[in-house]
Amino acid sequence: MTAIPTLEQLHALGPQQQPTYPDSRAVDAAVARLRTVPPLVFAGECDDLTEKIAAVTRGEAFLLQGGDCAETFAGVTADNVRNKLRVLLQMAVVLTYAASVPVVKLGRLAGQYAKPRSSDEETRATPDGPVTLPAYRGDAVNGYDFTPEARVPDPQRLVDVYNSSAATLNLVRAFVTGGYADLRQVHTWNTDFVQNSPFGQRYEAMADEIERALTFMKAIGADPDEFHRVDFHSSHEALLLEYEQALTRIDSRTDQPYNVSAHFVWIGERTRQLEGPHVELLSKIKNPIGIKLGPTTSPDDALAYAARLNPDNTPGRLTFITRFGAGKIRDGLPALVEKVTAEGLNVAWVCDPMHGNTFEASSGYKTRRFDDVIDEVQGFFDVHRSLGTWPGGVHVELTGDDVTECVGGGEEIDEVGLAHRYESVCDPRLNRVQSLELAFLVAEMLRKA
Repeated sequence: MTAIPTLEQLHALGPQQQPTYPDSRAVDAAVARLRTVPPLVFAGECDDLTEKIAAVTRGEAFLLQGGDCAETFAGVTADNVRNKLRVLLQMAVVLTYAASVPVVKLGRLAGQYAKPRSSDEETRATPDGPVTLPAYRGDAVNGYDFTPEARVPDPQRLVDVYNSSAATLNLVRAFVTGGYADLRQVHTWNTDFVQNSPFGQRYEAMADEIERALTFMKAIGADPDEFHRVDFHSSHEALLLEYEQALTRIDSRTDQPYNVSAHFVWIGERTRQLEGPHVELLSKIKNPIGIKLGPTTSPDDALAYAARLNPDNTPGRLTFITRFGAGKIRDGLPALVEKVTAEGLNVAWVCDPMHGNTFEASSGYKTRRFDDVIDEVQGFFDVHRSLGTWPGGVHVELTGDDVTECVGGGEEIDEVGLAHRYESVCDPRLNRVQSLELAFLVAEMLRKA
């Protein structure tokens, strides 16, 4: 049986991006409570996802991972969860048809409440002069309001994360098994999008093809169970050590440790130190896991991560999520893919086209250009096509709402228009229309892959 590292052992490794709590006893109380709560997911579900991602590794499936940059407690409503689920299901239908392979659906939800920050503090101008407070690190840590009281890290919020994640997963499970995910209904939503989107005519031919395929299936009496429900899994960045370690448990079935806070967890760009606590903790769990790789990652780094996180080279265990930026992916990615492939390593390659393309608009909002997002995905496909490897998926920050946070797309949102509905508490997300445009454009790439 693999031993779970203790919090003391993890903290001794010099953790990055952790909050400084003012009351250690309150931290101990929150962790003690989390150790007693029921699991949010089960080991068998995690194993099923590993098998699905193994198919991605072999080029037999495509992974779609998406959701909020940072979830909020206030966002745990039926409407909000349904809207995110709806847009992911719509995207998956288009991608499944285009790729002619299963699409693994992985929500960036039910746990994505903490965010790494580039600075521990935030300074804002006020009528009385500049004011500096602790940075907002997500609802898992502190409050968004710019007040001294809200910005104090509160460990009770870790328990609130668990409760909010449980509520979100209950809603998701009800939707995907209760008829909401019916394939014909989802396709009807896409048909409406094509008819009403400013860019819709570009996607009309593919929507018509899907319609004919469904009509044919109906005509021959085919009505499999898969038409009416979907498998949907949860994921988040494993950032806060107290939360992730407290929800790592020994599975009674296998005597192996699993993180029961999500089916899939990943290590972020800022916390991927090879000898650091995040790599140490995730190296011990049996969940499928991911790690973000950016422009500073060398081919030897990639091999070292694989050796540490997947020493048995188990297919489906390890996903490399690349986040280079549109201007760097064509130059930076080939060397990684070539060396990993030459070593015979089983990894799924997934493109995060969001985090390398962020900039500050003239209006002061943090934003991303839709064209840059598409260009990075195109570069990802171009590299894999040239090397004969499989572009395994996309990892996108998105919402099912009609926000205005990323510029461009068929709606032609400009920098001035960002102020209309900028609702993200952290990074800008693709809105519903932009997300579906992305799906149709990636579908075109998949047909050529």
